[in-house]
Amino acid sequence: MLSYICLNWVLLVLFAGPTVSELVVIGEAGQDVTVPCHYSVRDRSGITSMCWGRDRCPNSKCSQPIIWTDGWRVTEQHSSRYQLKGDLQKGDVSLTIVNAREGDSGIYCCRVELPGWFNDQLMNHKVVITKARISTASPHTYTSEQTSAPGSTSEPSFTVTRTWPSVSASEAPQTASAPCGGTSDCLEVTANLQNASVSLPSQQHPEHGLYIGIGSCAALLLILILALFLT
Repeated sequence: MLSYICLNWVLLVLFAGPTVSELVVIGEAGQDVTVPCHYSVRDRSGITSMCWGRDRCPNSKCSQPIIWTDGWRVTEQHSSRYQLKGDLQKGDVSLTIVNAREGDSGIYCCRVELPGWFNDQLMNHKVVITKARISTASPHTYTSEQTSAPGSTSEPSFTVTRTWPSVSASEAPQTASAPCGGTSDCLEVTANLQNASVSLPSQQHPEHGLYIGIGSCAALLLILILALFLT
């Protein structure tokens, strides 16, 4: 009877296996992601070996092992991106994935090898690496493009860039060397110049009429003097 109970217990342990806890860890691509794992260390004799693997924890060891430690130092390392940065002698065997990538997503097994049959501490972690968020906005350049009307003989298109500061009417220059802002602006400037050129002759010689008046008076005075002599 006792042997039957022992046999059932052994079969139950073999088929059921040790209890495995699970945890979900979410990280961001490009950042360091730490997958936690700890075991209790009472004294130096409690320090033991452990491994990390890429898959669920099997009955023994680790599937697709990526890093091993004997409890004092790292003995095997699949890649420098997998590191144990915790205090190993205090039972901190958390896995740090340096510069995580989306391909690092998956199941990770932390297996701490404890003395005795089926005493290993097992923990499966589901790691999810999301895409990196864009935190900086790139500068935008805005341009203003104008196109001439159909049938126009002017340039087909041109780009206007205005950086002139605002000035008062008294400070505005009489002539402008900058390009016109548009077809209507060029026509308006041309009309103003034509009006100014037409009105200039009348304002440049205002004394011409004065000379004509003086000459006419002198001629009349000379005619009167001649008439007096003749009479």
